[in-house]
Amino acid sequence: MEQKLSEAEEFLWNYIMQHLQEIPNMSIIKLSEHANVSTTTIVRTMKKKGYDGYTSFKHHLKDKENNEINFSKMDKVDAQIRRSILKNEHEVIRTINMLNTGVIEDAIQKIQAAKRVIIFARGFSELIGEEMRTKFQLADKYCELYTDPNIITKISTRLTKNDMVIFISLSGETKELITAAQNCYNEEIGNLLITASEANPLLELAELALVGYKSEISLFPDYEVRSRLPLLVIARILLDSYAIRLQK
Repeated sequence: MEQKLSEAEEFLWNYIMQHLQEIPNMSIIKLSEHANVSTTTIVRTMKKKGYDGYTSFKHHLKDKENNEINFSKMDKVDAQIRRSILKNEHEVIRTINMLNTGVIEDAIQKIQAAKRVIIFARGFSELIGEEMRTKFQLADKYCELYTDPNIITKISTRLTKNDMVIFISLSGETKELITAAQNCYNEEIGNLLITASEANPLLELAELALVGYKSEISLFPDYEVRSRLPLLVIARILLDSYAIRLQK
């Protein structure tokens, strides 16, 4: 329980709150001089506020600064650019909140049991597929990535029940991926869909699905180049979780 501050301690705390930007780089001696209080008062104030001491409080401020968007460092950033930054933050947070940990666990178990992991991706999603393939290979899991539409369709007819397929699609409406997913569905091939659309044809065919949040804001409205950030977040969480399970 936080203890009541004395008058001098209350004065110091108010001073600190008004100069938070400078505090992380200010020694206890300098703070004592600027606030016109003793170093003992500073230490007592910190302990009453729940910190081990002044150094502990400064570390807290630095950690907080590194984990929050600090627009005070971007004085020249206009409103539209700030909106873009916050859009990305919003996509990440919403995507993480939407993830189903049970699906992640099921996907990991199926990947571990599979002899091969086959990744199908098109367009900008191919970059995420390449990262996943590389990391699975680094984890000694056999993995193949296919991005050509004709090859995707053909390979999907040659899969076995020992394979695990991962579809990466922002909209879930790519024709050849839908064909491949239908082939997997017909032959009961294990598969996981990574997408950012809560209603799409691929979702209806997927055995497992991890769905992220896609912002409707696009700075390139005339082209299909929407952000794959939600897919990237999901892929990295899946890969990190897989690596963790391998260590146990």
